[in-house]
Amino acid sequence: MVRSAVVDEVFHALSNSTRRKVLEHLSVGRATVGELAAPFAMTLPAFVQHLSVLEQSRLVTSKKRGRVRTYEIAPERFTVVDDWLTERRQLWEARLNRFDAYIQQLNEKESQR
Repeated sequence: MVRSAVVDEVFHALSNSTRRKVLEHLSVGRATVGELAAPFAMTLPAFVQHLSVLEQSRLVTSKKRGRVRTYEIAPERFTVVDDWLTERRQLWEARLNRFDAYIQQLNEKESQR
C-alpha cells in the first residue's frame, strides 16, 4: 500500500504539463524559482504551488541561500516511474507472448485440416 501511494504521488506530480516542463528545465541543471517561473504566464504563488508538488513527491529538492531558493532534480525518485513502467511492460509482453502462442497453435490446427 505504501508503494502504491508513492507511485500515485509521483504520477500525480508528472500529470501536469507545467511540472513536466519544470523537470525538463531542471534536467539541464539547477535553477532558481525566478528562472523556472519566467517562461510561464502565471502568478508566482501559483507557480510555487507546482514546485511544492514536485518537492513533496521528492522529484526535486531545494536549497535556500539568503533570499534565493534553488531547485534541482532528484533523479533517484524517477526509479519509481521506471519500476512501475517496467512491471507493466513485462506483464503485457507476457500476455502478448501467450496470445502469439495461441494464434500459432490455431494456425497449426487449421493447416492440419
